[in-house]
Amino acid sequence: MKVMIITGASRGIGAATAIAAAKSGYAVCVNYHSDEAAANEVVAQVQQLGGTAVAVMADVSKEADVVRLFSESENTLGKLSVLVNNAGVLETGSIETINENRLRRVFELNVFGAFYCAKEAVKRLSTKHGGSGGSIINISSVAAKLGSPGEYVDYAASKGAIDTMTVGLAKEVAEQGIRVNAVRPGVIYTEIHASGGEPERVDRVKSSVPMKRGGEPAEIADAVVWLASEQASYCTGSFIDVSGGR
Repeated sequence: MKVMIITGASRGIGAATAIAAAKSGYAVCVNYHSDEAAANEVVAQVQQLGGTAVAVMADVSKEADVVRLFSESENTLGKLSVLVNNAGVLETGSIETINENRLRRVFELNVFGAFYCAKEAVKRLSTKHGGSGGSIINISSVAAKLGSPGEYVDYAASKGAIDTMTVGLAKEVAEQGIRVNAVRPGVIYTEIHASGGEPERVDRVKSSVPMKRGGEPAEIADAVVWLASEQASYCTGSFIDVSGGR
């Protein structure tokens, strides 16, 4: 059975991806940071679909936690096939509101965490290390292109780093049987806006979206599952913007 690790999968895009992946035949490792009940609910939904899932607590901004996450997933579900780097955090506020703690929180999770997870995935997937190949999918953001002035330039910058990492890593491991791609969501109805300080943000900005609506987590999940599939076998270093034209 194919195995997918999804970081930050207890809610939002990560949870929707877990459900979509289960429907496509993946066993899913539902990583979470603190909300065990929500992660267990995602596991229960996967099981109701007849799938296999396990919830694993790990703070992916800490390398030791990431190493344990991958080990627990492998011991419980088997050999890794796909990593989805989804865990992320933001805070709303202009440059004047940014301080050291905020920057560390944003970059340690959004950037450092993605690198730690990619490292562990490559060690397991690479044909150079005896693996069978596989896929890494990074959840970026259209903020990487737009810059998010007046809202969260630091978050946008962290996603810009993810875009660059996607391109560079894709070229680095292409001959090792690993495809690395990214999905760039637009404004999506998820809890990240509430945790960032503005729960109604999607409704506030949706008029600026050409399609005049916010997106749903499942719409991102479908793009992720497609990139993981054999239908995307010649895609690496690629980006899918799921942003309503924004």
